[in-house]
Amino acid sequence: MKWLGILRLVALSECLVIIPLTKIKTMRETLRVKNLQTNFLQKNMNSSSQNATDDPNITLLPLRNCLDVVYAGNITIGTPPQEFRVVFDTSTAYTWVPSIQCSSPSCRTHNHFNPHLSTTFQLIGQTFNINYGVGRIVGFFGFDTVRIMNLVNTHQEFGLFVKEIGFSNSISDGVLGLGYPSLAPKGITPVFDKLKTRGLISQPVFAFYLSTQKENGSVVMFGGVDHSYHKGELKWIPVSRTHFWQITMTSITMNRMAVGCYHGCQAILDTGTVLLHGPTTPLIGIHNLINARRFFEQHVVKCDSIRQLPTIIFTINGNGYPVPAEAYIYKEENTDDTSQNAADDLKMYLQTLRNQLDEMNPRTNIRSLPSIISTMKATTAKCPLELTSGRGRTKPGDWFSNLDIA
Repeated sequence: MKWLGILRLVALSECLVIIPLTKIKTMRETLRVKNLQTNFLQKNMNSSSQNATDDPNITLLPLRNCLDVVYAGNITIGTPPQEFRVVFDTSTAYTWVPSIQCSSPSCRTHNHFNPHLSTTFQLIGQTFNINYGVGRIVGFFGFDTVRIMNLVNTHQEFGLFVKEIGFSNSISDGVLGLGYPSLAPKGITPVFDKLKTRGLISQPVFAFYLSTQKENGSVVMFGGVDHSYHKGELKWIPVSRTHFWQITMTSITMNRMAVGCYHGCQAILDTGTVLLHGPTTPLIGIHNLINARRFFEQHVVKCDSIRQLPTIIFTINGNGYPVPAEAYIYKEENTDDTSQNAADDLKMYLQTLRNQLDEMNPRTNIRSLPSIISTMKATTAKCPLELTSGRGRTKPGDWFSNLDIA
């Protein structure tokens, strides 16, 4: 299954930069076989997609589908360049990577930025403390040269985190935010906006081409759209609020029956997740409709029933965007694990989070992380739904998802 999602600020013009993306095994599977995960990463860390374009003005950046949760690609920061694998995330305007000063255990297994090795680094003197759905990072800002393939963005603000919680199992090193400037702190300009204002891209457009069938082949494009990646006419959707990439959705249906967004609703396009998030009540209705049963804090279905399950249709701006069951249900490769394995994984995950929380803030309780259980990917022996309750989330709008349905 392949999808193309495009976000733009104004009308198109001509040039384009295309960056390959790559996908990796799922979090559940790699957590079970950590030695295999380490070997896999050491072998494939520097591999990239063999993407190409006929347009000489287009740069392609390969993305790797990290843990079936995010698509990530490589950038460099500093002079000489220091390489990082980052998530290109439309739900944030921050760009951050680990600092050499990071004291969290996860920093030992990720690439970290050393300001002392870069002749172009400058300290800003501004700190940040960012809360995410299942974690938090704390650090400081600096200036340096950020390179995305052949795009060289000098004196770019970026964050260096020194402590984190919740990201210890992430294969990506950091994030490159593609959200609107209103999401950034005062005085910080997001990477995409600097590329635009400096004329480094000919069009204020970025687009994602995501393939779920293979590790390589996905790309993110800067400066326009390479039309060889899609068939037919592109359908543009107006942004209803220029903060997140927020749009107006008309309805959500299954078997011609409304299952959510009954009177229209707001949705957010988020490339930082492949989950479909929504309010609890309609999601319970969807679970019931497909006979999903609760398994710990997930819902699962029988794997042999996937072909018979209905397609979810998201109607946006007068067009229906179908998402088949194969896309909203994840089928694990290894299905012989027992429920005890899931319980052990869940216990270990929560204990790790508690320890990290206690280290960063002794007064912080595990309950302060919104929807921590409902959004985590605990090991199951069935086919878990990639639909998550929006209870406790901080983003506006009724639904948000990745670009697969955009």
